[in-house]
Amino acid sequence: MESKVKLAGHPIHPMLIVFPLGLLATAVIFDVIQLINGNTVLAEVAFWNIIAGIVGGLTAAVFGFLDWMSIPAGTRAKQIGLLHGGGNVVIVVLFLVAWLLRLGDPNHLPGGLPIILEILGVGLALGTGWLGGELVDRLGVGVDEGANLNAPSSLSNQPAQASMSNPVVEQHR
Repeated sequence: MESKVKLAGHPIHPMLIVFPLGLLATAVIFDVIQLINGNTVLAEVAFWNIIAGIVGGLTAAVFGFLDWMSIPAGTRAKQIGLLHGGGNVVIVVLFLVAWLLRLGDPNHLPGGLPIILEILGVGLALGTGWLGGELVDRLGVGVDEGANLNAPSSLSNQPAQASMSNPVVEQHR
């Protein structure tokens, strides 16, 4: 099932998810290091990484939701997509609460609860990331019909389905 929302021939949602995942995971790493060495600059950077990660996550969610809406009802992909998206909303909420709890501190230092929420969020992201992989790799969501190892560039305006058979793919079937 091809993605319905594309940029330069590729689905937008997977392009955007790398930013919030990287920002939020880095925030947790910086906060843990700050707890170990006391460097408040790391807590400040983590604080701003979290809000940027939340904004990026919500932006990616819009495109993920648009793709999810086009998955046929009653399919396993629709159920997995709901778990994937719902779990990612929970992650954003966990990090938002952690961020809000830090607002009162002039150095935006994380207390115990924000760190716990952040670690839970990253742990949950591992699960929702796996579900996203299941959608693409196992269920073919967002994959061009006819995709193959010798498909023309997405910028060529040609379909992925090659007019000639693909001997490499045929050999591996």
